Amino acid sequence: MSTTTILLTIIGLATGIGLGYYLRLIISLGKKGSIELETKKMLVSAKENAQFILDKAKIEAEKREKEINQKEKERDLEFKKTEERLIKKEGFLDIRQVEIGKEVENIRIKTEEVKKIREETKKLEEEKQKALEKVARLSQEEAREDLFNQVQKNSEEDLLVRMQKLEIGNSEKLDRRAKDILATSIQRLSSSTAAELMTTIVSIPSDDIKGKIIGKEGRNIRAFEREAGVELIVDDTPESIIISSFDPVRRQVARVALENLILDGRIQPAKIEEMVAKAKDDINKIIKDKGEQAVFECGILNLDPRIIAILGRLYFRTSYGQNVLQHSIEMSHIAGMLAEELEADVNIAKAGALVHDIGKALDHEVQGTHVDIGVRILNKFGANEKIVQAMKSHHEDYPYETIESIIVQVADSISGGRPGARRDTAENYLKRLKELETIVNAFEGVEKSFALQAGREIRIFVTPDKVSDIQAKSMAREIAIKIEQDLKYPGEIKVTLIRENRITDYAR
Repeated sequence: MSTTTILLTIIGLATGIGLGYYLRLIISLGKKGSIELETKKMLVSAKENAQFILDKAKIEAEKREKEINQKEKERDLEFKKTEERLIKKEGFLDIRQVEIGKEVENIRIKTEEVKKIREETKKLEEEKQKALEKVARLSQEEAREDLFNQVQKNSEEDLLVRMQKLEIGNSEKLDRRAKDILATSIQRLSSSTAAELMTTIVSIPSDDIKGKIIGKEGRNIRAFEREAGVELIVDDTPESIIISSFDPVRRQVARVALENLILDGRIQPAKIEEMVAKAKDDINKIIKDKGEQAVFECGILNLDPRIIAILGRLYFRTSYGQNVLQHSIEMSHIAGMLAEELEADVNIAKAGALVHDIGKALDHEVQGTHVDIGVRILNKFGANEKIVQAMKSHHEDYPYETIESIIVQVADSISGGRPGARRDTAENYLKRLKELETIVNAFEGVEKSFALQAGREIRIFVTPDKVSDIQAKSMAREIAIKIEQDLKYPGEIKVTLIRENRITDYAR
């Protein structure tokens, strides 16, 4: 290879390297210019966004300022109106005060005029009396004494004849008449004593138990309310739960069941059913014990045990807000004291007073008034006929046959008439709730129903074998229409119909 060729090769390589570097330099400069351009565009866009945000914020601030100014103007206007009303009212009060002052002055003037007229009238009467005494030549006292003497002289013979008849008359008849008059006097002058009212509040050891009672998604509390037929009120009241129901027996069953559940600690639907059933048995024992305690306290013997058991049910019955069993015991003591004073049969009076309202224990199950039901109960279980006669006239449905019947009626007036003993509005309220359940229970397929929410809701459980889902919907509407037609009530009543089909099987 010649020298010329080598030189040409070196020159070509150098030229290629130079051209490559130059091209690379040009490309680098182009990229740098593009980056700077992008950066400038971003800066311009950022400034525009910032300006837009500032303009928007300024507009919002101005708008907010206008709203605040408008509200301040409205507030100032209200203050001015209030101030004007107060000024007008003050002016009206000043005018009224002046008018009252004038009226007081007029009354004072009229009072003085009336006093003057009375004084003048008194003077005229005195002058008239003096003129009459002058004409008759007798004073007022002398004329009165002369008239009394004349009347006494004319009536002496009549008085002697009357006294002879009284001495000859039947002393036994007079004695009975005197007792009747005395009983009537006591009836007219019956006095008042103290009152008693049952409440149902369950105390709990801690508020943590409230969550267990409610259960997951309210499952436990719904199961309890269904089984017991009451409403549980679980609120912020510390360490207590309120049981709400118009029926005192349901409240007591619910109270006993809830206390047993809290002691047991296992609060679940199956356990709730077991505890409610157990509580019903416990309440039946309480009813029996209360009847025996009432008979023992009143000192009444030889009553049939079945009568005593029915009497114990009155412990959970109220009349116009008054506990019926306590009312009957109180009546028995009052009747015993009256019978001793009037020399009547103390045992018959006390027994008649104690059982006078026994029909109220079954008046929701048997047709008729509580007096007729009570008479049938006592006759059925062999009570003394004198006891029946003593109790059946306490509402004057039957004529008084014995003095003991009058005593029982008087004792009822004394016990029930004391201040605060009874509340008519409460009795009417309970009567409306019972009528509500009676209307619903008359429908075919209804297993049980409970009036809740102070009568604003009726919860109905139907038998799934007799009522289908489609029938349940139409049945709820029929019940609502029936309630609208037969009952008078304020507001509205919610009708909740529940159809539950429960299937139980055992794996062995």
